[in-house]
Amino acid sequence: MKKWESHFKLGDTVTPEQLDFFDEHGVIVFRNFLDKEKVTTYISELQRLEKQWLDEKKDKINGIPLKFGKDEHGNLTIQRLCFSSLFSDPLHALLSDDRLKALTAFLHPYEGRIAENEKDGLVINNYINTPNSTFTQMGWHTDSPRDLFMGQKIMPMLNVGIHLDTCLFENGGLRVLPGTHKQGMFKLLFGKKYFIDNNDDSREVGFDIFSGDLSVHDGRLWHRVKQSPKFGEESRRRVMYVPIVTGKYKPKDANSKTPFYHRFTGKVHH
Repeated sequence: MKKWESHFKLGDTVTPEQLDFFDEHGVIVFRNFLDKEKVTTYISELQRLEKQWLDEKKDKINGIPLKFGKDEHGNLTIQRLCFSSLFSDPLHALLSDDRLKALTAFLHPYEGRIAENEKDGLVINNYINTPNSTFTQMGWHTDSPRDLFMGQKIMPMLNVGIHLDTCLFENGGLRVLPGTHKQGMFKLLFGKKYFIDNNDDSREVGFDIFSGDLSVHDGRLWHRVKQSPKFGEESRRRVMYVPIVTGKYKPKDANSKTPFYHRFTGKVHH
């Protein structure tokens, strides 16, 4: 397993070099997308929403279940918040950032859009590793079979991660198999055992991610989240995921049904 060294700066448009790089690898990292002040704002919004939803005893938003866990003190936490920008002015404003809109160029020739009220909306993953954690890593998967579960054909999509905590290569985090976004359908579905396989792969790469960085990966790319070797606050990993999708517009609301794949797996994320 090796560490990825390539990174870029994101402006209001993506450059030809960045387009070529993403086309080849299916993943790209942009440094310093957010300044420290914005990171602080979004973390406080996450904490406010988490407290509010726990107080209100919410268990799902727009049909999508929230995921719960415990921190190192045994307090109940929400590990995965969905549709968060619909409940937060600062997060809603973030989604109209021109630099995020520029990322739709990676989906060309498809018309991409930021899915604020589709899929699971703006998802915030809020993980901390404790000795009794049940959900500390995520096995190999792609984000595409979800379309098949919904009876749709697999459409190109981007998973955009905005990272609120520094997570260095040694501390686990995102791992990908570069180039696998161009695999055929058979490899996409059967290349690995979805979510069950956590094994290291000789082709995989990991990243030094710093607070404020932004990562983009193609939904068809094989990826996983490797467990942190640390516990408690040192292992905290807060990432906001912005889905950029193509195809038919499919908004969700408070009356939306829970997609059936949520009933048989606790491990589908972003």
